[in-house]
Amino acid sequence: MTMQKLFRFLIFAAFSCSSMNASAERIEVTLADSSTLALFRILPNAIPEEGAPLVILMPGGSGDEALARDLHFWLGEEMAQRGWAVAVPVSPDGRSFRGANNALIPLLIEKLQEDPLISDGKVLLAGISNGGMSALEVASLSPERYLGIMAVPALVPERLNVAALEGMPIYLRIGDQDEMNWMNRFEETRAALESAGAVVDAGLVFMAPHMFSMEWETLDPWLIALLQSQ
Repeated sequence: MTMQKLFRFLIFAAFSCSSMNASAERIEVTLADSSTLALFRILPNAIPEEGAPLVILMPGGSGDEALARDLHFWLGEEMAQRGWAVAVPVSPDGRSFRGANNALIPLLIEKLQEDPLISDGKVLLAGISNGGMSALEVASLSPERYLGIMAVPALVPERLNVAALEGMPIYLRIGDQDEMNWMNRFEETRAALESAGAVVDAGLVFMAPHMFSMEWETLDPWLIALLQSQ
């Protein structure tokens, strides 16, 4: 992204932040493989000429509709207020977007980017818990298609092709009071990603459980740096 485009994006994002009401809706789309996928889509209030950058935000647990809806009201709206087009997909079978369901995410992106309101550039993958692990899996299959990964939190899945994430910007956060004790695997997770050559911004969130509010003081600069890298 050129400095002119970045500046224009930041103006639009700042304008969006001034209003608490992004355009949100639940929709169903037909993908290229003829399957149907439900999602919560949120567009920022102001969209630049080239379209808003897209983030796919994957819920934790089973990825069912209730979890996706909660995530869209929480983190999804925060991202939309910062100028991102947000898609929170609903797992079609209650098995999140891991394993075979990885294949649905690129198809969803292709469908969403048919909309001129959404940029056709590289996409940010993000996820909470199981969704963060989904983001790592999806990115490892076609890393050239993705702008970066927000894993908040995540661990490195077994059998992940970590080497495919070389050069990938990854924002990793885990609560230091995680009820699932993921904080005890923080160092091994960071080390695995860094040893693969990923560009990792990792940290423990102070006094935070498994699900936590974002550290916007560190996440905002990371997001801006992603856009500058395009």
